[in-house]
Amino acid sequence: MNPPAASAISIEKMTADDWNAVRAIYEEGISTGDATFEQSAPTWEKWDTGHLASCRLVARDGNQLLGWAALSPVSARKVYAGVAEVSVYVTERARGKKIGSRLLSELVAASERAGIWTLNAGIFPENTASIALHKRHGFLVVGTRERIGCMNGRWRDVTLMERRSRVAGVP
Repeated sequence: MNPPAASAISIEKMTADDWNAVRAIYEEGISTGDATFEQSAPTWEKWDTGHLASCRLVARDGNQLLGWAALSPVSARKVYAGVAEVSVYVTERARGKKIGSRLLSELVAASERAGIWTLNAGIFPENTASIALHKRHGFLVVGTRERIGCMNGRWRDVTLMERRSRVAGVP
């Protein structure tokens, strides 16, 4: 079966009803090695903060979820100094249809509306497509860090990327 055309895909706010499909997409990312940072699938509560509520999105083709994007607090359910961490996942069958690009673009716009001015992403260095995607959306490589990875709980280096927004009043 061919992946759906990008024009048939809608980008919508994520709801609690989407959560099982979101977790399944995340777990697919772990199995393919595309997921970063987490050792286990995230919980809905991770994003259940008022400040980030508008920054959770899904890509939908009819009733089927093809990807998701969300911001998460950098530490302890708080957005410190307007900084949040970016997660974007797309199912294998939907790759190559610019769904990740659409999700990331909408997430960046939502973060600016929410007053979040710095976005962080940590990506495994071998995931060059994801690094290129983030670069196209204004993220810059700012270094590497050894962070816990999803691959059998091993510590792995990730490429750290950062995007400063154009939110008014932010240096």
